[in-house]
Amino acid sequence: MATAERGGRASARQGATPTSPDDVRGPNRREFLYYIWGASIVMLMGQATAGLVWFALPRFKEGEFGGDFRIPPEELPEVNAEPVTKPEGRMHLVNTDQGVLALYAVCTHLGCLPKWNTVNTRFECPCHGSKFELNGDYIEGPAPRGLDRFPITILFADGTQLSTDSAGAPVALAGREVAEIIVDTGSRIDGA
Repeated sequence: MATAERGGRASARQGATPTSPDDVRGPNRREFLYYIWGASIVMLMGQATAGLVWFALPRFKEGEFGGDFRIPPEELPEVNAEPVTKPEGRMHLVNTDQGVLALYAVCTHLGCLPKWNTVNTRFECPCHGSKFELNGDYIEGPAPRGLDRFPITILFADGTQLSTDSAGAPVALAGREVAEIIVDTGSRIDGA
């Protein structure tokens, strides 16, 4: 009879609902570790996803490298004069007989920074001696091609605008009054 009572009490306990907080059973050690590990993995995956999105989706502001640069017409050099260098945009603004160009200020050989040499009237790379004309065309040296170009859009005072083509040809001014020059440093056109 004692066994029957025990069995009856056990079945009564299993089917009964807890009536006080003391009857509530917490997770055992295995369940606790399972929840902690699961929460840790979820947090780690969330951080990794946020970091990936942060670096994969660039957010370039206007006026910093990778974004657009708005250059006033006063900063445009005279035709065939020394180029205007914009270090914050990593570019040289050039005005040739054919038109206006924005040259990427990084050598196509190994990434050095070619400077304008006023004596020789050309760009010269200080690292390995590559030389480039005013319009960025290759002259000599180990560089495989001319300087890369940035696409530009020129807004004229009459409301019209001209942009570079896919080959990066200079934008001709044709004697019109320039209102603003916009250089897109987020994309490059390979030099010739």
